[in-house]
Amino acid sequence: MAYATEAELTAYPVTVPTGASAALLLTRASRDVDRALLTAAYDTDTNGSPTDAGVIAALRDATCEQVAGMIAAGDITGTGAMPPTASFAIGKVSVVRGGQGAGGSSQQASKINGLWPQAWQALQAAGLTGHGPQEPWHGMG
Repeated sequence: MAYATEAELTAYPVTVPTGASAALLLTRASRDVDRALLTAAYDTDTNGSPTDAGVIAALRDATCEQVAGMIAAGDITGTGAMPPTASFAIGKVSVVRGGQGAGGSSQQASKINGLWPQAWQALQAAGLTGHGPQEPWHGMG
C-alpha cells in the first residue's frame, strides 16, 4: 500500500515524466519509507496503517519527496537504476557526461538510510527517526 495517492502526488510540486507510472513510483517510494522506519513506533489500525494524522501526513510527504528525489536523479522507474552515462573521446581527451551529476554515486551517497534528504527530513520532523532496535524488557527480580 502506498502512503500517498496519485492525486496527492499531483498536488505536490512533482511532475511525473511521460512514460513513468506514478502509481508504481509511489509504491516503490513507500517501500523505501517502510525500510527507513523499521524501528519506528507509532499507533496502527488492524490493517497496519497509521492512525495519527501527523504520522499519516509525514508518511505521505516523505513518499512524495522520495518520488521527487527519484525523478530529479533520473530514476523514472523507482528501482535505483540511473540513466546510462554518455561519454566520448577525441584523441587524448575523454568526456564523461552523466554519472556524478545526473544521479550517480555523489547523489546516491547523499541519501540517508535509502531516502533522499527531503524525505528523511519529513520523517525526522514527525519524530519517526532515530529509534534503535529495542530489547524486550525482562524485569529484574
